[in-house]
Amino acid sequence: MDLERIVRHLFLTRWHVNRAFPVSVLRAIEQAVRDSHRAHMGQIRFAVEGTLHIAALWEGISARERAIDVFSQLRVWDTEHNNGILIYLLLADHDVEIVADRGVHARVKPGEWEAICQRMEAEFKRGNYEAGVLSGVGLVTELLRQHFPAQAGMGEELPSKPAIL
Repeated sequence: MDLERIVRHLFLTRWHVNRAFPVSVLRAIEQAVRDSHRAHMGQIRFAVEGTLHIAALWEGISARERAIDVFSQLRVWDTEHNNGILIYLLLADHDVEIVADRGVHARVKPGEWEAICQRMEAEFKRGNYEAGVLSGVGLVTELLRQHFPAQAGMGEELPSKPAIL
């Protein structure tokens, strides 16, 4: 049990989430994801969660484990070509996780996702939430453009609107 982590989660409030992600930033992220969907066949979903429930903290649930759960809850896996990607931020931990469905996972190396996560986390530690997310979406877009070029008739299967959990 990590007492420091528990304290961070107990004292981070919805106000902190709203301050980091005001409506204008959420709109910019939504537009970036929408634009990204036109550039490739992948489907991106961004989700931010302020804190974990005390029971999850007590159990030692990691950001990665929670991201996999959110991937399922938001039905990111439910795309025709198994090409859904979740960019998940656990704000209290400043931890970014990218979870890719099997169609994408087979082509993109885990190290490529981790490099994107680290760049985003570095921006978040400086308080640059909008820049961090937009940069991350841009980097994911470039990877998907390489491995899953756009094709005619591809549409948006997942919502572009960020999920605030």
